[in-house]
Amino acid sequence: SRSRGHFGFGSQPEPVKGPDVITSATLSLRDAVAGTTVELTADGRTMTVRIPAGVHNGQKIRLRGKGRPGRDGGENGDMVITITVAKHPVYSIDGVNLRMDLPVTLKEATLGATVEVPLLDGTTTKVKIKQGTSSGTIMRLRGKGVRTAKKTGDLLITVQVAVPRRLSSQARTALEAFDAAMESDPRETLRQEAAT
Repeated sequence: SRSRGHFGFGSQPEPVKGPDVITSATLSLRDAVAGTTVELTADGRTMTVRIPAGVHNGQKIRLRGKGRPGRDGGENGDMVITITVAKHPVYSIDGVNLRMDLPVTLKEATLGATVEVPLLDGTTTKVKIKQGTSSGTIMRLRGKGVRTAKKTGDLLITVQVAVPRRLSSQARTALEAFDAAMESDPRETLRQEAAT
């Protein structure tokens, strides 16, 4: 009868989805940018999994139906893979963009220069440092970032003026002469601006 069915007597059990299987994978930055295939062992099974191009550190990839079996006709759970991207000495991933620091000399930053920049694919390109470029200036190389099925990112280059740790006496004398010739204080208005 309806009332008995309502209280669960004689009714079929509800399907229950299977539990998810949680695992992780560590990739080199090159593999994260290009996409790769990894072999994972999780929950007693070894699987080959395709990781798409452009994954980032901490990203979770969900493989539907690759978890544990469901109960009473429920669907399988999922496999959830947390991605760790190993640190690279030059490049880092920022969305679909790549980032890198570009060391330049004080002379190159002050007078301007054309310098060579290594790219992730093993080639190089030349970039123009404008006269008077400050440390921390960001330059954009379009299309030199992460290439995914939907989008291609850029390479963002942060200019870092290299400050020498040791100076010869000749270089020290030249630097002091340069500073005296500048006749300006970069902090001249700092106190007034801080007080506003």
